[in-house]
Amino acid sequence: MKRRTDESPPAATDGVATGAPPSRLVILGLLLGIVLATLDGTIVGTTLPTIVGDLGGLKHLSWVVTVYLLTTAVSTPIWGKAGDLYGRKGTYLVSIGLFLGGSVLCGLAQDMGQLIAFRAVQGLGAGGLFVGALSLIGTLLTPAEAGRAQSLIGVLLPAATIGGPLLGGFLTDQLDWRWVFYVNVPVGAVALAIIALGVHVDAPRAKARIDVAGVGLLTAGILALTLLSSWGGTTYDWTSPQIVTLAVIGTAALTAFVRVERRAPEPVIPPRLFRDRNFTLAQVLSFATGAAMLAAASYLPQYMQFVQGMSSTRSGLYLVPLMLGMIGAQLAIGRRVSNGGRYRMYPIAGGAMATVGALALLTLGVGTSAGLPSAVTFVLGVGVGCLMQPSMLITMNSAEPRDMGAASATTTLLRTIGGALGVAVLGSVYTARMAASLSESLGPDGERLTGGDLTPALLLDLPAATQDAFREAVTHGLHGVALGTAALCAVVFATSWLIREAPLRGRAE
Repeated sequence: MKRRTDESPPAATDGVATGAPPSRLVILGLLLGIVLATLDGTIVGTTLPTIVGDLGGLKHLSWVVTVYLLTTAVSTPIWGKAGDLYGRKGTYLVSIGLFLGGSVLCGLAQDMGQLIAFRAVQGLGAGGLFVGALSLIGTLLTPAEAGRAQSLIGVLLPAATIGGPLLGGFLTDQLDWRWVFYVNVPVGAVALAIIALGVHVDAPRAKARIDVAGVGLLTAGILALTLLSSWGGTTYDWTSPQIVTLAVIGTAALTAFVRVERRAPEPVIPPRLFRDRNFTLAQVLSFATGAAMLAAASYLPQYMQFVQGMSSTRSGLYLVPLMLGMIGAQLAIGRRVSNGGRYRMYPIAGGAMATVGALALLTLGVGTSAGLPSAVTFVLGVGVGCLMQPSMLITMNSAEPRDMGAASATTTLLRTIGGALGVAVLGSVYTARMAASLSESLGPDGERLTGGDLTPALLLDLPAATQDAFREAVTHGLHGVALGTAALCAVVFATSWLIREAPLRGRAE
C-alpha cells in the first residue's frame, strides 16, 4: 500500500504499536468507556417525567438531553487532537474523571438549572470517552489485530442505544432517578483503574498548542447544526428565521474552519487525513450509517405503539432483532478480518442489504401482523452492521499513527452529526406526510393531531374513524422515513464500490 508523505514532523510517538498486544482486561477497560458514553446518551429518556416531578422546570426539560449531546459533539474533536498532541492515555483518564465528576453532580442536582449545567459538564467528559477508547485501541493494536476489538465496539453501540431506556426505567422504578447518574461511578472507577495500571504507551516527544481558531469555528458550526437538527420542524418551522440563521451560521463557520485548518500547524482535524481516498469514503459511510440507524430506531416505535397498539417496553423489545442483526454482522466481520479476510465486500453487501431492509418497511400497513416489522428490522440491522464495522476498520488503517486520535474523533463526530441530522430531516418528512394524510381524511382539523400531544392511550379515547385515520397517517409517515433511509443506503452502496482493498497494517510495520 502506498503511504502518504508529509513534510511536517510527527507531533507524537505514542501512535506506534510495539511489543505484545494488550490483554483482554485492558481491552475491557477501554470498552467500558464506550459503554458509559453511549449509554448516558439514551438512559435519561425514560427518567425525565420523574425528574420533572421532583425538580420542576418542565419548559426546560428538553435541554437535559440536548445540552449533553451538544457538549459531547463539540468536545469530541478537541479530545482527539489533545490525545495526539499530549498523550492519549492521559487525556482519556482526564475525560473519564470529568465524566464521573459530572455524573455525581447530576445526581446531587437540586433544581433543573443545576441538572442542565451538570449535564453539560458530563457531556464534556463523554466527548473524550469514545474517541479515547478508539484511539488507544488504534495505538495498542494494529488494524490487522483490531478487527475483533472493533466488532465488540459495534456490539456495544446498538446494545447501549436500545438498552439505555430500559435500564433507565428500571433504575428509576426500583431505586431512584439519581441512580441513573450514580451507576456510572463504579463502572468508571473500574475503567480508570484498568487503564491507569494496564495501558502503557510512549509519551509524545513534541509539544504543540491546540488550534484555537479551528476549535472555535468547529464549535460554532457543530452548535449551529445540532440546534438546527433539534429545533427544525419541531420548535421552529424549517423555513423560519431562526432555522435559516442557524443554517447560515453553521455553513459559514464550517467553511471558514476548512480554510483555517489548511494553514494551521496542528489542525484539529488534519486535512491530510482526507488525502487518503479510503479514509474519505469511510467518513461518508459513518455519516450515512448513523442517519439510517437512528432514523429506524426513532420512528419504528411510533408505528408499533400507535398502529400495532404495543406498550413502550414491548415496542422496544420488538426492535431487538435490529440490534441482533447489527451485533451478529459485526462479530462475524471482526472474526473474519482478524483471520486475514478481506473487508471491501462487506460495505458493498451492507449497503445492498440495508437498502432492501429499508424498502421492506414499505410493506408495513395498518393490518400488518406484529411479527413482520420485527423481522424486517433484522435485515436492516445486518446491513447496518456490515457498514459500521468496516468504516471503523478503514478509518484506523488509513490514518497515520500520529493522527489516530483525530481520525477516531472525525468518524465519531460524523456518525453523531449524521444521526442527528438524519433523525431531524426524516422526522420532518414523517410529520409532513402524516399531516397530508390526516388533512385528506379528516379535513383541516386533522393536522392538529400531529402536534405531539397525542399518546397511544389518548388515541383510544377518540372516535373510531379518527383512530383509523391517525393509524393510516402514521403508516404513511413511516413509509416516507423508509424511502429516505433507502435513499441514504443506496448512496452508501454506490460509494462502497469506490473503496480500494488496501492491506491492513501489521505489527511488523
